[in-house]
Amino acid sequence: METLPDITPFQRRLDELSARMAAPGFYTDARAAAEVTREQQKLAALVADFRAWEKLGRETTEAEALAASPAADGALRELAAAELPALAARRTGLRDTVLRAMIPPEPGDSRNTILELRAGTGGEEAALFAAELARAYQKYADAQGWRVEPLGGSPSERGGLREVSFLVSGTDVCKQLKFESGVHRVKRVPVTEAGGRIHTSTVTVAVLPEAGEVDVKLDPQDLDITVMRASGPGGQGVNTTDSAVRVVHRPSGLVAYCADGRSQQKNKASALAVLRSRLLQRKEDEERAKYAADRRSQIGTGDRSERIRTYHYLQNRVTDHRIGFTVHSLPQVMEGGFGEIIAALQRADFEEKLAVLTGRTG
Repeated sequence: METLPDITPFQRRLDELSARMAAPGFYTDARAAAEVTREQQKLAALVADFRAWEKLGRETTEAEALAASPAADGALRELAAAELPALAARRTGLRDTVLRAMIPPEPGDSRNTILELRAGTGGEEAALFAAELARAYQKYADAQGWRVEPLGGSPSERGGLREVSFLVSGTDVCKQLKFESGVHRVKRVPVTEAGGRIHTSTVTVAVLPEAGEVDVKLDPQDLDITVMRASGPGGQGVNTTDSAVRVVHRPSGLVAYCADGRSQQKNKASALAVLRSRLLQRKEDEERAKYAADRRSQIGTGDRSERIRTYHYLQNRVTDHRIGFTVHSLPQVMEGGFGEIIAALQRADFEEKLAVLTGRTG
């Protein structure tokens, strides 16, 4: 008979949270109380589903025994046998529900996200593809009902983008976009190619969960902040005022730059937000590296040096190399149709986590 991981740790945590909720003064801190309440409710549902799964197991055992009993009435044996498929289906459904609830969410899944794109190898063609890919992500965000706020960029001579960054706000932004981190490769005949030869270019995408001041403390003594005149397109007001802001974090060497708005204060706030998110990403990457041996693929690692996807224009295909998944609808993808690819990556990630969970307990 199918088994499930031990419910004891989850029951223990549920009891602990329930006791905290019953304590005097629990609701004094409304924000903390809301977080505890949400976790308690999720655990209560998990434990209830686990108990229901156990009960169905006992009912299945009884029905199997009755269906196989020569001493039982023939009609009862037939009724018991007829119930078995429905009991099995309900139990399998509950088992899947319990397993999903037992897998802890990634810490940053519910956060807003800073999306950064940088042209890699390929010169002007890479910058052109970076602009097209940025537009595709914006269209995907629009379809999800997310808000996209530009944080800055550097245009190329032919209208591409050497680099660009956005703050994407909404529900489960990071949960959906986190698998986009890595090197995106494009194979096509560039508009800059007179001989019709296929070129290979790359764009690096970074997905950074937005970090707040609570997550990453920035010591002003560690920061070099420089204001300057913005360069490139942006309107007369941008180009004639010292509104651009560049922040260097001396201990890490990380740099953040923002020149999208006309307000120096707004650009400074945006640059600091980017810097916090990069520092948080570095911290999470270091923690993740400690457990890399438990991972059987690169899904979700955020390794920016990894070639994760190829966009092959002549073959009208997009292939994600991490899971060997291909769609032959490249024009639709470049219009923001990432949904099928992201869903496949989420399925693969869930199956891997499920294998680790059941392997540890089975």
